[in-house]
Amino acid sequence: MKKKSASQSARGRYNLGEEGFFNLRILLALLVGTTGVSLELFGADPFGRSTGVRTTRVTAKAQQKARTVTSFQQPLILVPFDCSKIYEFGIDKMENFAAQRTMIACGRAEGGSGSSASEFSRFVQNLLPSPLAYGVGDVDFITGTETYPNITQSETFSWVNPDNPLHVMVAYNDSRGVNATPINLSGASVSTDGGNTFTRLTNASGQSPFASAGINIGDPVVLYNRQSQTWFTIWLDCGCDCGIGFGSSGLGYYKSTAPWDANSWTHGCIHHNVLDDRESAWVDNNPSSPFYGRMYVSWNDFARGTAIFVRYSTDNGVTWANERQINSGDPFIRNVQITGDLFTGDVYIAGMDEMGGGLGNRANKIYRSTDGGNSWVNTYTGPTFAGPGRSSSGYFATMYDNPAFWRHMGWGQPAAFNHVVHYVYAARNSSNGDPGDVFYIRSTDSGASFSGPFRLSANTDPTKAQWQPNVSVSPAGTVFAMCMTRRQG
Repeated sequence: MKKKSASQSARGRYNLGEEGFFNLRILLALLVGTTGVSLELFGADPFGRSTGVRTTRVTAKAQQKARTVTSFQQPLILVPFDCSKIYEFGIDKMENFAAQRTMIACGRAEGGSGSSASEFSRFVQNLLPSPLAYGVGDVDFITGTETYPNITQSETFSWVNPDNPLHVMVAYNDSRGVNATPINLSGASVSTDGGNTFTRLTNASGQSPFASAGINIGDPVVLYNRQSQTWFTIWLDCGCDCGIGFGSSGLGYYKSTAPWDANSWTHGCIHHNVLDDRESAWVDNNPSSPFYGRMYVSWNDFARGTAIFVRYSTDNGVTWANERQINSGDPFIRNVQITGDLFTGDVYIAGMDEMGGGLGNRANKIYRSTDGGNSWVNTYTGPTFAGPGRSSSGYFATMYDNPAFWRHMGWGQPAAFNHVVHYVYAARNSSNGDPGDVFYIRSTDSGASFSGPFRLSANTDPTKAQWQPNVSVSPAGTVFAMCMTRRQG
């Protein structure tokens, strides 16, 4: 749910269905649909920052015979695109929304079909006792008007100002700008009362302010840099190059010291490219750290063999250090999430060897930097495990079948404090057919070795999966984890 970061705010970046947008309506709330999806919480941290999402699938029928697709067929495809190039460019493995829409337009993945399920879902939710949530009642991020059919949001990433907890910001994909000029798939909402109410950022054009430099493809990250008292959102951004034709891009940011003012955001580039994907970010907000104020961004670079790269900035985003390559790119290792140790300033990247995708095996990897992101070491490669899922759509495993949707490969999330690294991920139990359980592992030696996996999800019904976990840790050492679950349906 791209996702925190984990240690200071949990990123809801684990892709609530990359084949379409999903309605974002609930903060720390129950997911209710015709399948009875909900959140499952572990630990005792009332300040875990992950968000729940009420979902309504919005889909498009695959164009099975397409070989060259154009913007007339699919607005996120900027110039005619030769579908035979999909595997050459690695688009089948790319996680972002535009790449998946290209797969659908080229007939290589199925979108789905509209239904009345969303109305029934709302009816069911109204019948249930309230609140079905951890903490207070539901809070709606999506304020202002909505114009059908572009009414869906997905993939949240939240952050809280550590010096003023009343200031909260949530970034997400937002479909209201899919037909705008330029196309704008970004969205964000801000709160100045500790999350009791939110205001959706909207400029004079009725869009979010994050497309002033060109097309914004979404894939949200939000950070608060304590040293400079500046908020950042990070996106797949055509203002930092976009040219192969299927909608992929470089990495860009927008920053502001007054985030509630839609006119205050200014643009900059982190990486000029056309094949960046799955970016994540973290900022060192510990004044005692030797790297206080340093911001880190990691991503998969499909223009350079799918390898993971990292850049950092020491001057509030004005300049970014030359990228550091973390791995070779062969085999393909997914950039799952970057985070840092709140105490030491060490930085960690969780990666995943997806071993060919589908419902096959996976292996977790941890990379560590102790010198502010200049050098990296693969400290840990875990044992193989069966990836979660019931079905697959092209390369990706999916948590639902018939039709196959909600892409998830078992991706987890790291959190670290004082050399202790926590990690959660999802796996399939091949012995009893359970499509998804959530597991927790812990390292007490800075990610060099980890404990054996401990299953967090207590559900014993093998037909009801748990997946898409995330975790946070507080300076007091409290660990808080949450995931999606189908236990109620």
